[in-house]
Amino acid sequence: MDLFKGSKIYSVFTGYCPVCHGESMYKENNPYKLGKIFEMEKRCSHCQTKYKMEPSFFIGAMYVSYALGVAFSTAAFIITHVFLGGGLLASFFAIIGTLVLLMPIIMRLSRNIWINMFFNYKEDAASKSS
Repeated sequence: MDLFKGSKIYSVFTGYCPVCHGESMYKENNPYKLGKIFEMEKRCSHCQTKYKMEPSFFIGAMYVSYALGVAFSTAAFIITHVFLGGGLLASFFAIIGTLVLLMPIIMRLSRNIWINMFFNYKEDAASKSS
């Protein structure tokens, strides 16, 4: 993943600070520890970026989460119905299974995408964190 360091892709897929890529935004890196899925650091310890710019900032991530859910559901349907030849009921259960199993990942990805819409990587902030 270091190949993409300095790009939004790196921050989106790793959950690292969108400004300096110096540390994880989350207190717990494993999204499947459901009790701690939303626990984030308040600020980056390297560049002091405040992750939650305003109250209810991450409510906007719900829209991104919806789009990701639709994308994963469509992929599950196409794989089950078209490639595996399953019927509509099998496709329905594949979609439900996909959404339930990937829910923590979708939630984290949507937050990462949302915050990366508002922050950009800064080379000088990254050099301070090294």
